[in-house]
Amino acid sequence: MALDEATAAFLTQAAEGGGKALHEMTPVEARSMNDTFIDLYGPGPDMHNVENLTVTATEGHTIPVRILTPTTNPRGVFVYYHGGGWVVGNPDQFDHLARRIAIETNCIVILPDYRLAPENVYPAAADDAWDVLQWSEMHRAHLDSALPLIVGGDSSGGNLAAVVAQRAVRENGPAVALQVLVYPVTDHDFDTSSYQDPANQLMLDKTAMVWFWDLYTPDTGVRNNWDVSPLHGDVAGVAPAVVLLAEHDVLRAEGMKYADKLSAAGVSVESKVFDGQMHGFFQFVNILPGADAGINYVGEAVRARLDAAVGA
Repeated sequence: MALDEATAAFLTQAAEGGGKALHEMTPVEARSMNDTFIDLYGPGPDMHNVENLTVTATEGHTIPVRILTPTTNPRGVFVYYHGGGWVVGNPDQFDHLARRIAIETNCIVILPDYRLAPENVYPAAADDAWDVLQWSEMHRAHLDSALPLIVGGDSSGGNLAAVVAQRAVRENGPAVALQVLVYPVTDHDFDTSSYQDPANQLMLDKTAMVWFWDLYTPDTGVRNNWDVSPLHGDVAGVAPAVVLLAEHDVLRAEGMKYADKLSAAGVSVESKVFDGQMHGFFQFVNILPGADAGINYVGEAVRARLDAAVGA
C-alpha cells in the first residue's frame, strides 16, 4: 500500500526544507542533523530511576550507558542498541523511545553509547555491544538477578542485537530470553527486491546504506562475517525473536530472510510488516503515528514472552 498520510506529509515538509542528502554529509553533519529531532520527540514519560554509568570494555575504553528503570518492580532487563547505520545516534536521541519501551514492557532499559564509525570501524560497535551485554549480565545484582535478559535494537542496532544473540550461543555467554529486531540490517546485499523498489527510496535509500556500509566496513572483505552480516551466521539455538519490519524499507527483504532463517532453524519467531510505513518510523515518537503502533506491538510481544516465562 502507499505511504500513510502522516509519513508522506513529513517527507514533503522535509524536502521543502532543503539541505544535503545524507550521503552528501560528513558524519559530523549527519549526527548534528539527527540531534534536531530530539526536541520534536520530547522528553518522554517519567521513570522511577535514571542512571548514567560507564562500562569498562575488554579493550580498556569506557562505554557510557543510560539505565532507565520504569517502576519499583520491573519484569526484565532490556539492552537496547540504537540505530543510525553504525555512524550516527546516541542515547539522547533515543531516550524518549527507550522510555516508551520501558513503560510498555515494564523492563529496565539499558541504552549503550557504543563507538561509532568512521572513527571506530568494524568490529568496534559489535564488540561494544557484546561488552555491554556481558556487563548487564554480571551486574544484574545491581539491577535484579532474577530478571530475564532481553536484547533489541532498530536498523544497525537490530544488527547488533542479532549479533550478540548469536555470540551468546557461540561463546556460552549470557542467557538471552528474547531478541527484538526492528527492521534490522542483516546482510550487505544491495540487490534485493526491497533495495531495487523505487517506492522504498525514502529517508533511507540504497545510496545512504552504501554510505553507511562504506564507513563501518571500509574493508569490504569482512562483510560476510557473521558479526557484521548475521544472515551469514549460525542461528541454531539463539533466543526467540520478535521481528518488526516496514513495508517501504530497503531493508525489508533481508529482515524477512533473517526471520525465515531463524524459523527454519527451529527458533520461535513472531514477525510483522507494518504497511504504509518507512524505515525509521519506529523511532519517530510524537512525529509519526506509526511509531505508537510499533511500540505497542513490541510491548505486547515482550509482555507475552515474560508471561510465558512465568507460567513455564
